[in-house]
Amino acid sequence: MVQAAYNLSLPGNRTSCVVFASPHSGSHYPPAFLTQTILDNHAIRSSEDAFVNTLFDAAPDFGAPFLTAVAPRAYLDLNRSADELDPALIEGVRKGGHNPRVASGLGVIPRVVAGGRAIYRGKLPLAEANARVNQVWRPYHNRLQRLLDESHARFGQAILIDCHSMPREALDGTSRSHSKRPEVVLGDRFGASASSEVVDRVEAAFAAAGLHVVRNSPFAGAYVTQAYGRPSRRQHAIQIEIDRALYMDEATISPNANFDAMRALLRAVVADIATIGQERMPLAAE
Repeated sequence: MVQAAYNLSLPGNRTSCVVFASPHSGSHYPPAFLTQTILDNHAIRSSEDAFVNTLFDAAPDFGAPFLTAVAPRAYLDLNRSADELDPALIEGVRKGGHNPRVASGLGVIPRVVAGGRAIYRGKLPLAEANARVNQVWRPYHNRLQRLLDESHARFGQAILIDCHSMPREALDGTSRSHSKRPEVVLGDRFGASASSEVVDRVEAAFAAAGLHVVRNSPFAGAYVTQAYGRPSRRQHAIQIEIDRALYMDEATISPNANFDAMRALLRAVVADIATIGQERMPLAAE
C-alpha cells in the first residue's frame, strides 16, 4: 500500500476557479508491489508522467490548488474508471462489453506498461484490486470533486487542468512534412468536456509561451475529462499532454538540460491559465 492517496498543495489565498491535477506523476513504488512485478526498477517507471508534478508546481502561487498522485500509474491508474477491471489480470472478474483500454491491458489496475510489457507473471486477487481502488482511487477522486465543488461555489464555475506528458514517439506521424511537430496536445473530447471559450484561452496561454499546440490528436482525453467535464454546468475539464522530449531524457527518465527553462516557461503558462478562473465565462449552450 502507498503511504498516501494524494498530495495537495493549496494556495494561501484561493483566487482562481482553476484546479490543476496530475494523476500519473506518482512515483512512490510500494515495496510489496516491487516484489510482485517482473519488471526492473527502471522499466516499471516507463508509464509514469515523470516530473509533471514539478513542472506545474507553481499553481498555488497563482491562487489555484494542485492535486498530484502519490501512487504510480503502473500500480493504479487514476485516469480510469474504478470499474475498468481487467479479467485477464484480476481473478474473479467477468468479461463484460468490449473496452479497448482494458483489452489492451490499461485498465484501472494496469496489466502492462509502455510498449506492452507485462507487469506481473500471473493474476492478482480481486481483493487486492479492490483494496487499491478503495485506498487510492476513491480518496483521490473524492478530493478532486470537492476541489471542483469549492471552485464552483466560490466562483460560479470550475476549470480542471489535467496535466500529463506524452512520449516523443506518440507524436510520430501526427505532423506532416510541412507542419511543425506538436509540442502540446489539448484534449477536450472534441468539445464535450469544456466550452470553446475556455479551451481557446488555455490554448492561447501555451501559444503565447511559444509552444505549438494541437487539439484532440492523438489524445482527446480519457476518464477524467469524461467524468468531470460538464460545460453546461460550468464545470470544464481539459487534458494537457506535453512532449517529454522538451524537458527530459526518456531513456534514463531524468531531467535534460532544458528542464529548468521549461519549468520557468510553464510557470508563465500556469499564471496565464489561472487568470481565466478569475473571470466569469458565459454559460455554454445545452
